[in-house]
Amino acid sequence: MPDPIIRPARADEYDEIGRVWMESWVSTGLAEASEFLLANLRARIRREMENGWSLFVADDNGTIAAMLALHLPKLYLDMLFVGPAYQGQSLGRKLLAFTRTHMPDEMFLRCVRENEKAWRWYEREGFVFEKEEVEPSNGFVMKYYRWKNKSPLP
Repeated sequence: MPDPIIRPARADEYDEIGRVWMESWVSTGLAEASEFLLANLRARIRREMENGWSLFVADDNGTIAAMLALHLPKLYLDMLFVGPAYQGQSLGRKLLAFTRTHMPDEMFLRCVRENEKAWRWYEREGFVFEKEEVEPSNGFVMKYYRWKNKSPLP
């Protein structure tokens, strides 16, 4: 089976992207699926798009396998969520490689401290821990990371 295609998200996909985001977040064990959570994530997608997100999906023959949200002016990898059915298939690594084509020299991200699987993965991928802070909007302690290309092109 061919790999999912990474492409820009379309506005008519935002609701489905919200569902994939929720299912992936729930798979961490840090939340339970609910209509309330789903509605909040769907609303956040629209709000963040207005605030400068570049939103991409991994499209598996019409099924959204993952979402990737970048804030390019801030060099920020804001969201990378792989649907549970696609986890463990290196799709996250492919999305990160795609991200590095858009931010080849440096990028930043944050990750919920309790999502140890995610932040350990980012560390293996070369991100360096910088600090921890409580996110006032949700009460989670966030770990902040930075990646810097060690061999920039001349």
